[in-house]
Amino acid sequence: MDTTSFALRHIGPSSEEQKAMLNTIGVTSIEQLVSETIPAGIRLNKEFDLDPAMSEQEYLGHIYKLSQLNKVYKSYIGLGYHPANLPAVIQRNILENPGWYTAYTPYQAEIAQGRLEALLNFQTMVIDLTGMEIANASLLDESTAAAEAMGLLFAVRDRAQKKAGINKFFVSDLVLPQTIALLETRATPIGIELVIGNEAEFNLTEEFFGALVQYPGKNGQITDIKSFIEKANASNIKVAVAADILSLVLLEAPGKFGADVVVGTTQRFGIPMGYGGPHAAYFATKEAYKRDVPGRIIGVTKDTNGNRALRMALQTREQHIKRDKATSNICTAQVLLAVMAGMYGVYHGPEGLKFIANKVKDSTSTLAQALEKLGLEQVNTHYFDTLQIKADPVKVKYEAEKKEVNFYYPDNNTVTISINETTTVADLNEIISIFEKVTENKTEEITAIEADNTIQDNLKRTSEFMTYDVFNSFHSETELMRYIKRLERKDLALNHSMISLGSCTMKLNAASEMLPLSWGSWGNMHPFAPIDQAAGYHLMLNALENQLTEITGFAATSLQPNSGAQGEFAGLMVIKAYHESRGDHHRNICLIPSSAHGTNPASAVMAGMKVVVTKASEDGNIDVDDLREKAELHKDNLSALMVTYPSTHGVYESAIKEITQIIHDNGGQVYMDGANMNAQVGLTNPGNIGADVCHLNLHKTFAIPHGGGGPGVGPICVAEQLVPFLPGNPIIKTGGHQAISAISAAPFGSSLACIISYGYIKMLGAKGLKEATEVAILNANYIKERLEGYYDTLYTGENGRAAHEMIIDCRDFKAKGIEVVDIAKRLMDYGFHAPTVSFPVAGTMMIEPTESESKAEMDRFCDAMISIRKEIDEVTKEEPNNVLKNAPHTLAMLTSDEWLLPYTREKASFPLEFVRDNKFWPTVRRVDEAYGDRNLICSCAPIEDYVEA
Repeated sequence: MDTTSFALRHIGPSSEEQKAMLNTIGVTSIEQLVSETIPAGIRLNKEFDLDPAMSEQEYLGHIYKLSQLNKVYKSYIGLGYHPANLPAVIQRNILENPGWYTAYTPYQAEIAQGRLEALLNFQTMVIDLTGMEIANASLLDESTAAAEAMGLLFAVRDRAQKKAGINKFFVSDLVLPQTIALLETRATPIGIELVIGNEAEFNLTEEFFGALVQYPGKNGQITDIKSFIEKANASNIKVAVAADILSLVLLEAPGKFGADVVVGTTQRFGIPMGYGGPHAAYFATKEAYKRDVPGRIIGVTKDTNGNRALRMALQTREQHIKRDKATSNICTAQVLLAVMAGMYGVYHGPEGLKFIANKVKDSTSTLAQALEKLGLEQVNTHYFDTLQIKADPVKVKYEAEKKEVNFYYPDNNTVTISINETTTVADLNEIISIFEKVTENKTEEITAIEADNTIQDNLKRTSEFMTYDVFNSFHSETELMRYIKRLERKDLALNHSMISLGSCTMKLNAASEMLPLSWGSWGNMHPFAPIDQAAGYHLMLNALENQLTEITGFAATSLQPNSGAQGEFAGLMVIKAYHESRGDHHRNICLIPSSAHGTNPASAVMAGMKVVVTKASEDGNIDVDDLREKAELHKDNLSALMVTYPSTHGVYESAIKEITQIIHDNGGQVYMDGANMNAQVGLTNPGNIGADVCHLNLHKTFAIPHGGGGPGVGPICVAEQLVPFLPGNPIIKTGGHQAISAISAAPFGSSLACIISYGYIKMLGAKGLKEATEVAILNANYIKERLEGYYDTLYTGENGRAAHEMIIDCRDFKAKGIEVVDIAKRLMDYGFHAPTVSFPVAGTMMIEPTESESKAEMDRFCDAMISIRKEIDEVTKEEPNNVLKNAPHTLAMLTSDEWLLPYTREKASFPLEFVRDNKFWPTVRRVDEAYGDRNLICSCAPIEDYVEA
């Protein structure tokens, strides 16, 4: 055994286990299996041009050397990103804990109560600080959250506004530049006209449906948003406020002034800057808009016994239901980061946050007084953490960089300085020494921070916040450590058992890939720091772009999109820009197969395209004749086809090259959804099948953790003709020479998380990447064979093989009164998370084991599924009081004095012998979904405070 081989550690089945599995499948080699699975016409005939695979030890030495090329200066740049103190108890017990970072999205609520509680804390904290009625469980970043706010306000225009075609949206010129750039990207395709101006002077008329203001402004000035909102509301204009969350500890909540939406980032609540992300944005609004809120909302409901339980609320808003009628394509959150930010709030509580906020405010005012004594003009009249200093930026920058300090230089005679939680008295004196050099004056040394009144009286916070027990109970490390552990024990994550989710690829997140995320040399870099200070980052990011470009068979890559949904949108916008560059502004038809992911049609509509759905044939493949007919019908206006490969049904469609050629023949471009890239790497690629652009889910194929529902990274890889249009950024140069405007706030999206995928590729190398894909196909087909005769596989390829995932049909069990959800809940009793339920076909399960699972674990899963199949045979529709309908079974049930169920306690909780060795107990019984939707509660208020509607 080669102990230096990372592939040996990443890939689950040993060589001997693989032989046994191949024998079960009925083939003699993996190559035979692959040749029977993947059409010969799309196979790659050469290996990737990638560096040789590194061992884990070699990689950690390599990534450390790269990190040392980053010059981590003291950052006072601001613009929505600030150095923050990540409490060690949160770093060690959440960020570095696979019990938190390997969990999946909490669709199966009964085994996700810990994560759900942590997210409910986050929502409650946001609701309290913003003064709004509801909040979601986070979004991608502040700028995209602001764009989602604009989209929501556009969607909820009143009838008269819609009838009159009111489409103007006012944006204050004090809004962050990266946010304005992103608003420009989002506005035009859906028919919104942006008007940017001075919020104090602008005449808001009834031509506008909404407005966005920054609180405090990008330059630090706190403007009178109270008066602005009152004036806007008088003209029936709804207002969104982008607010600094730490400032809201001292500034009155925008909701108290009548704001309709409040957005921002929680990065400064203990999250490393990470050269741009990942961070958890927040989004809060009025309950009246609850069905238009993007992303996910965690709600309180009850379980079968009437006990309090948590779950994802209002799931019918999601894109697989609304499809092209969805107002947002966001189907994810930044869960891991939201959990961390929420725990920061729990750890510090309201009093701790007040201490931190006051320290920031008073440090800023103390610095202002010292700089004024040097004869410098400080422009801001009211401020929280940022000063505008009139000075020569060239001279200041020269002196500052000598001391390894970064300020922001917005114009030729201004320097802005943003103070943060980490700033000390020594730091303030260092800043003063820089300006002493510039002014050639001297002032006395600061010895203590002095309080000062820098916030106008009518905007000072008077309302209470975070009064619930959870924010006032766990302020010692011991107590928080135990609270975090208590929640962790309620969640089933990948560190307990296989999570075999089709379409979601829950593969191993190797510890060696994760370790560098905790290093300050990566975490403490501001995304707008001068590029020469981020040499390590740029070497890593450029190398990752080249790796992904090579793997996909394309010409270039952009890492900016920070989720799969953002990648979809970015890919379509690049296609749109390509057509427009050729004068084809009219090309707006997007063909989408009926089996596509729900985000696909939502993304197309956001990109200003009209969706035309193409049929699927009986075997689940794209109906080529229907596709050809519609492509030819719309050839004059055809923009794109969105296709997933292998198909959403888990099959390598042999007609894929014919399909892409049809689109090209009719003037369109082919967008490939990269959700199933785990079945392509090393064996085929998007360029080879004829696609023009694809997005990749780095949190699937390339090993970024799901983190309970995020973070994600969704880069796009493009063919030569699309390279000029890759997305740009208003502050740091990125993208092509005809770049579309920003897709995400940071120039390179969630750069910190990109280290994981970079390491994954570096340690596997070309041979390991190919082997990983082969074993993913092997594992899926092994499970298919093991379940043969117990469950029917709904779709297979021409030779009867599955791809890397498979769909089993559970619809016939309805005759026994058993729904697919009953199987999902019963699997919890066996210690497994259910596969993907009822997607893409209702009444089915989609199973994807990934290459990281061992034969022993897959056998346990198959044994559980076979045991459940036998349990189904034992029940009748007329007797619904059975082990499946009552699942899951909790420890409270098993230890109760009373047991009235018509089967034994052992059958309920220990149905197979292996369960005894590693029993996972769901903490609640089956949740009541309907009750939770009728009674939307998305904060920590006890359920008794509400009456059923």
